[in-house]
Amino acid sequence: MFTPSARTLQRSLALAAALIGAGTVHAAGAADAATPEATPTEDFGACKQRLEQRAVAEGVRPQTAQAVMANAEYLQRVIDLDRRQPEFTTTFADYLNRRVNDDRVTEGRELLREHADLLERITRETGVPGPYLVAFWGLETNFGKYFGKMSVPSALTTLACDPRRSEFFSRQLMAALEIIDEGDIPADQMEGSWAGAMGHVQFMPTVFLAHAVDADGDGKRDLWHSLPDALMSAGHFLQSMGWDGDYRWGREVRLPEGFDYSLADGRRLPLSEWRKKGITDAFGNALADEPVKAKLLVPAGHRGPAFLVYHNFRVIMGWNQSEYYAVAVGYLADRIAGAGKLQQPPPEDVPSLSRSRVIQLQTALNDAGFDAGEPDGILGPATRAAIRQYQQAKGLVPDGYPGQQLLASLRVIDQP
Repeated sequence: MFTPSARTLQRSLALAAALIGAGTVHAAGAADAATPEATPTEDFGACKQRLEQRAVAEGVRPQTAQAVMANAEYLQRVIDLDRRQPEFTTTFADYLNRRVNDDRVTEGRELLREHADLLERITRETGVPGPYLVAFWGLETNFGKYFGKMSVPSALTTLACDPRRSEFFSRQLMAALEIIDEGDIPADQMEGSWAGAMGHVQFMPTVFLAHAVDADGDGKRDLWHSLPDALMSAGHFLQSMGWDGDYRWGREVRLPEGFDYSLADGRRLPLSEWRKKGITDAFGNALADEPVKAKLLVPAGHRGPAFLVYHNFRVIMGWNQSEYYAVAVGYLADRIAGAGKLQQPPPEDVPSLSRSRVIQLQTALNDAGFDAGEPDGILGPATRAAIRQYQQAKGLVPDGYPGQQLLASLRVIDQP
């Protein structure tokens, strides 16, 4: 197995801390609290020179930094994608059905069998079961079919020279240069997403440095061309975030009539407490009378499925800070392992909400005395809490979901 140099290990752990602390392997979800280094008027060539000097100061060999930065190009497409904001929020049904479909489940099961020996080895070393590893692989790159076509050095240089999240992407660029300098992959083969995510499991460079391993013994950590390296690296990353091999991610459950939905999205309770509240598994069987704690999710409101999610659900969210994503990983893993479809599928007759309509909703809630925070068009925790409080006050099912009944009550209408 690859053993990084002391220089690599020290720097990679420091670099990874910022990204892992943000709770995601993907730059699109990470915040950059540092003051941007670049200015809107800084010349791209001058910025490249500054970044090259920084890389050398941080331990990258001068010939590597010079060669890579000389070939780094400004990519306007990257800036356009970074600025793009989705006009409509995605419904849970649309999100889940696009990512967990019959074709992906069938292929995932075939790959689980094909790579059984490798996956069993990873499970022995990391505690992460094979179906989860295959599920991450499927969601990230459709089982290696699409890694992204962007030059990672050019994309990261472009973003590092842009003022919006300059320091975050500067750190990612420094890590990418170190990966090249260590000989894991040539610069001209380092391709990935517009934000710099790379390989089968779409690691950002800082996560690569901290958690990528050489599982096939060729002396390189190659997440593009070596499936053993990629999946073992994924297992090690999940293990580092506290994966508990004794438990699953969560499960679909059935809620009793008249259930108090104010308990959803709240604190974690022991299974024994959820059992006392009348929750059963999806088939009506009693939950285990155990102290293991779980949180209740109803991502599509009271008409959709309900889930009790455990510690590993939070680990999955350390990979990507989206509850939809974490449910999709867990559900796909279950299906790949042989489970059937959800007993209560999410309703598909729920329209996507435009950002302007969500702003209307937040404004209406605030005007009615229910604090949804500053209207920003994002259905975050504060907005869901305000929805739930309004629903309780109006005698509606307090599931925190912006259904048609709620929108009509608040007179939130579509705008042309």
